[in-house]
Amino acid sequence: MTSGNKIHLWAILFAACITVTGCMGSDGPDIGQVEGTITFEGKPLAGASVLFQPVSGRPAMGRTNEQGHYELMYIRDTKGCKTGLNTVVIETLVEGDNEQALEGGDADSKPKQIDKEMLPAKYNSKSELEVEVKPGKNVFDFDLTR
Repeated sequence: MTSGNKIHLWAILFAACITVTGCMGSDGPDIGQVEGTITFEGKPLAGASVLFQPVSGRPAMGRTNEQGHYELMYIRDTKGCKTGLNTVVIETLVEGDNEQALEGGDADSKPKQIDKEMLPAKYNSKSELEVEVKPGKNVFDFDLTR
């Protein structure tokens, strides 16, 4: 390999490093690690979607496991949530009867199932939940009631 080719190779490697560092570096927002447990009426809330929406920017999302534990993902393989004030939205949908389908005149048709939110609106569509995410580890547990 000639010295000209070596310089060219180093230039390409340097440019690649700059590109990767720029994408993963300090250009992004400050992120805090967020996890916790959600219960509803004293029992673990399994299968719930959890969304932390900052005042501005990308939301972070997670899902509760069988024990009601969640951990937020910011983007792809990046765990966490944007620091600052976040509105918390917790949803869990259950199947219910479609009342319009039940009223129809076709007696042979099965009623269609639709998804219904089992949690009060104060936890999702009209969320009253807010938290302050700080850099580092954050634990936010929510004990939801009717």
